[in-house]
Amino acid sequence: MSQRKKDKYLPPEDALWLLPLGGSGEIGMNLNLYGTAGKWLMVDCGIMFPDETTPGIEVITPDISFLAERYKDLVGIVVTHAHEDHLGAIERLWHSLRCPIYAVPFAAAVLRAKFLQARLEEEPTLHEIPCGGSFEAGPFSVEMVGVTHSVPESSMIAIKTAHGTVIHTGDWKLDEDPIVGKLTDETRLRELGDEGVLAVVGDSTGALNAQAARSEKDVQKSLKELFKNYDQRIIVTCFASNIARMKSIAASARDNGRYVSLVGRSLWRNAEIAEGLGYLPEFNDFLSEHEAMQAPRDKIVMICTGCQGESRAAMARIAVFDHPVVHFDAGDVVIYSAREIPGNEKAIARVQNLLIKQRVDVLTSDHALVHASGHGGQPELRQLYKWVHPHLVVPVHGEPRHQVAHERLAHDEGIENVMVPANGDLMRLGPGIHEKITEIPAGRWGLDGRHLRPLDQQVAKHRRKMNFSGVVVLTLVLDKRGMAAAEPQVTLLGIDDNKALVSLREELSAVLLDEIERMPRAILLDDDAMRGAVTKITRRHLREAQGKKQIVEVHLVRV
Repeated sequence: MSQRKKDKYLPPEDALWLLPLGGSGEIGMNLNLYGTAGKWLMVDCGIMFPDETTPGIEVITPDISFLAERYKDLVGIVVTHAHEDHLGAIERLWHSLRCPIYAVPFAAAVLRAKFLQARLEEEPTLHEIPCGGSFEAGPFSVEMVGVTHSVPESSMIAIKTAHGTVIHTGDWKLDEDPIVGKLTDETRLRELGDEGVLAVVGDSTGALNAQAARSEKDVQKSLKELFKNYDQRIIVTCFASNIARMKSIAASARDNGRYVSLVGRSLWRNAEIAEGLGYLPEFNDFLSEHEAMQAPRDKIVMICTGCQGESRAAMARIAVFDHPVVHFDAGDVVIYSAREIPGNEKAIARVQNLLIKQRVDVLTSDHALVHASGHGGQPELRQLYKWVHPHLVVPVHGEPRHQVAHERLAHDEGIENVMVPANGDLMRLGPGIHEKITEIPAGRWGLDGRHLRPLDQQVAKHRRKMNFSGVVVLTLVLDKRGMAAAEPQVTLLGIDDNKALVSLREELSAVLLDEIERMPRAILLDDDAMRGAVTKITRRHLREAQGKKQIVEVHLVRV
């Protein structure tokens, strides 16, 4: 029997499946699979950023083990737009997928730059689809429907199959004056609704917001007035892919007689791509970091990466005086022109506190209109459902609180069929029956140096434990009888201050010597049994002394 016939998760001919592997029950790391007629189609493949629970991890990607075993059945990856939480994992995971990629020009250009930087052994097949264009991929007919978002050329994905049409919304909003890009294509969405929509698999990020998202034009007007209040250096931190915000900042700077500088490689990369596609002609007037630092402080606006507190981004490095060129002075103002992604609050607050200690003013959306969400609120969601009137709604891209709010809204709009998924829920969308079929193992991988590791792996667990409890390293020198030939060498890391450690080391060394003398000969002569016994003794003593359970590493030397 072939391996193909053995696969119980091979999508059937008579149904359309949906399998979220990232972005359901969380903000970020979006990855959704659609399956029918023996083939899978992936929509987006993004990253999320680590927090204090994942020490040493640079970025987090979905666990694609399920797909890696079935990559020959994957007909392609469709990218909704050029945000890291939707395309940032492709460069790191493509070697396990090796399928064609479909993206509009801006997202395609961002991916090419990433592939070049990653120096992939094999160049991915990247198909550039015009805005509003369509293509065929196996049993799927795919159409890119233009929508407004904070990055150019964002798209909803209309996926047509033998069992009906699904609209995968990606990130979107309604904005009559979006600064960059076109308006959300109401006409085409109405047409799709008239043709019949089986399901909307929709962004839930804005489902808690009773008001519609503000227009980018409103933010631009606010920034122009805000800049008038400052006579020192102005720094604005935002997402590097928010080209509309760059244009708003540039226009506000120009109206106030200031020049703009970019600080951060990803900002320069995205701005150059936007300029090449005609979205950001202002790029040619931007100053380098060196030029900006030499200019009068009242003539400069800097745009910096690091609005989410990322430790390696420009803002965090500047805050700890680790940037090779840029520094801030007392009286400068830093404007946070971005929303806080859930989970990043502590990292953002840490950087802001460092800046405030340096007498740098910090301004956020709590103080003024400095940010407009790229995600539609409840009025936009209601409007979408009036246009496309789907049979089924599946809220994704959000924490449970966002998804449940989206579910309630859909019910309020008269949509009876709603399924709220978690990552790994394999669901049948139709035809006819819609239901959860089973659960597929779904986890996370973390980039640890050069390697992607499962975050539930022992390495990650040990790091978390070391971070919270500390480490004990013991070296025991034993003679042929298994008795101590020297005093145990005890190293305590991250446990107490130096003065207390001296006493603790002496106590532990004495306890171990006493216990070794009383151990049975069978344990003394067995390395594994000896390590286990010494580990148990050490943990018991330190738990009594410290109230914590540390990682203990025992080295045995027999002479």
